[in-house]
Amino acid sequence: MKRKDMDEVKLLLNAYYEVLYGRLEAGKDLLAGSIEKVLQGEIVKFGVEDFAGEKYAAYRDACLAFADERMETYNPIGVQYTFDRIGAEKARELELQLDWYDSTAEFEALMAAVYAKAEPQMTEERIQNLADELISEVGAFPDRSIISTYRAGPGLGRLPDYVVAVAIEEIIT
Repeated sequence: MKRKDMDEVKLLLNAYYEVLYGRLEAGKDLLAGSIEKVLQGEIVKFGVEDFAGEKYAAYRDACLAFADERMETYNPIGVQYTFDRIGAEKARELELQLDWYDSTAEFEALMAAVYAKAEPQMTEERIQNLADELISEVGAFPDRSIISTYRAGPGLGRLPDYVVAVAIEEIIT
């Protein structure tokens, strides 16, 4: 893509995150309920009988905190700091070191979809429609990576990320 086209790509990517943020902000109460439902269902699968009281509350609180953190990564005000402050390559290296899942392929798919959809001189309405299409096609990054990796190897340490990813996908669709 030419330099001018790169501006359109960035504009559409920012709109994608902005729409995600808006959907999650509007569905915040539903998100908390979805987190409760998914968490309870997953805990049953582990067969942990003493998972009540403080232990359950700690996992629920972790999930709610993770949800808030994810929402802020989509925040149109904060997203610029996520992507513009440090080089994308360094950010990616750090992310791969910190995360228990690898979202490289998912991010590449998101970017391929953004590149394919970006158009010169998009109107605000067109940008919003394309952002909606992106969310329908690729979901909320990095949910698919989290969900597939967790399902391949579930663990209590991975549970909060997984619960939040599933709950977010329920809310945004």
